[in-house]
Amino acid sequence: MPVAPPYRPLVAGAAAAALVAALTGAALAGPASAAVPTSPAGPGSPAELYVDWESSTLQAAEGLTGQARDDAVLLGSFPSARWFTSGTPAEVQAAVDEYVTRADEQGAVPLLVAYNVPFRDCAQYSAGGAADTAAYTAWIDAFAAGIGDRAASVVVEPDGLGIIPWYTSSTGASEWCRPAEADPATAATERFAQLNHAVDALTALPGTKVYLDGTHNGWLGVGDATDRLIKAGVERTDGFFLNASNYQTTEKVSRYAGWLSDCLALSTQTWWQAEWCGSQYYPASPDDLSTWHLTDEAYDAAFASTGLTRDRAAQKHALIDTSRNGQGPWTPPAGKYTDAEDWCNPPDRGLGHTPTLATGDPVVDGYVWIKVPGESDGLCFRGTGGPLDPERGVQNPPAGGWFPTQAAELLAFASPAVERPTCAVRSVVHGTWPGGFVAQVWVTNTGTTTLQGWDLRFALTGGARVADAWSAAVSQTGQVVDAASLSWNATLSPGRTLTFGYVGAGDSGSTSLLRLLDGKACTVG
Repeated sequence: MPVAPPYRPLVAGAAAAALVAALTGAALAGPASAAVPTSPAGPGSPAELYVDWESSTLQAAEGLTGQARDDAVLLGSFPSARWFTSGTPAEVQAAVDEYVTRADEQGAVPLLVAYNVPFRDCAQYSAGGAADTAAYTAWIDAFAAGIGDRAASVVVEPDGLGIIPWYTSSTGASEWCRPAEADPATAATERFAQLNHAVDALTALPGTKVYLDGTHNGWLGVGDATDRLIKAGVERTDGFFLNASNYQTTEKVSRYAGWLSDCLALSTQTWWQAEWCGSQYYPASPDDLSTWHLTDEAYDAAFASTGLTRDRAAQKHALIDTSRNGQGPWTPPAGKYTDAEDWCNPPDRGLGHTPTLATGDPVVDGYVWIKVPGESDGLCFRGTGGPLDPERGVQNPPAGGWFPTQAAELLAFASPAVERPTCAVRSVVHGTWPGGFVAQVWVTNTGTTTLQGWDLRFALTGGARVADAWSAAVSQTGQVVDAASLSWNATLSPGRTLTFGYVGAGDSGSTSLLRLLDGKACTVG
């Protein structure tokens, strides 16, 4: 975000040095200013999910003030998926390449969502998608080309297998999605062809993990989901994703993930048929966890019967969306609405597990935020004529728009709780000149614990580089700048403020709103 300075004199050469000295004053009376290392800092752990310093969440924060902005910045400090939903092949390739490049510079794994399949969401709130199979295959090929040989995880088409146009399931049930523009005789077959092409394009990449839509425990039964996954090419992927944009509890979704992994193994490696697989609906009862052991026992019997050894570490794995499931699903008031739309901006939901690739569950590769928390599900009318959401008494933002009320709820009701910031950062660009600028940063400890040594991370989003710095040891990797304490200013007591500054080379002093002090988000001024 561009920081508006109190004035913007144009200075250069010796005048720039004089300005730096005037601005730093007593700071320069300490040890000599820290020069920027000539080589970038080492990359982060390859198992670390990428935090996007230019995410849609942080972009939304730029237009907010007060607590709403603080909430958005805090949510933006966690990794969440980047959705790619449209564009020409050339446009999506360039956008994916830019995003993956930034993640690769940090040695982190980006989570990307490919969401452009024809008839996506069956022309509901998130309607759109490519015009036809040819357009989609060209788009997904370009998407894959944008990733190249770098590390990435890709969620392929949320709802792509949960909602299939003109589909008849393996149980004989007819899909409700019947768009008039789609050919009833070919639409379902085309959907599976499109997804298989996406699987082939993405699994050909050496560093990419690929996951297909497995819905969740409140939707398809295990056998039906298994059958659809197999038809879409899941055997060639890393597995499936669950609970995308939904609210099912992690406990239930994890149990469902294990059964789905088991059913896939039985159905692809033995004579077992997917429709025989136990599920959340039978022999278990979906709303009574005390019965779920019955389905566990059914799988024990199935493995014994087929002679296959269960090995969940080697079977297909899952990503679970925990972006809004901390309080579980919403139970609408009985009889209040003709269509409660319990999936659409339900009130008083909370964040679930914060994103991680270390789950301790052999089936679950990661708890991730596929849905960007704080972004609206759409205009929720709940069976009324609108335009207001009758449950909230306000008009919701359109799908994907920032919803400050919901963002505040997700933080307030998060389970586990999310730690609030204990630091505040203010930045000012004091002056610019052709090809450079000078900036100053103030860091305040607003917590109750003294910091012994500190590290502040921020990102220069305008392509600039740090050329020199004072009162901090500064390095830069890609767009991300690390400013670390020196021996004389390493202690930062509660209520105290310190300052450092830097000279930038480039035409812009623009920065992301996100500031991470020792890895945790700060409020920004």
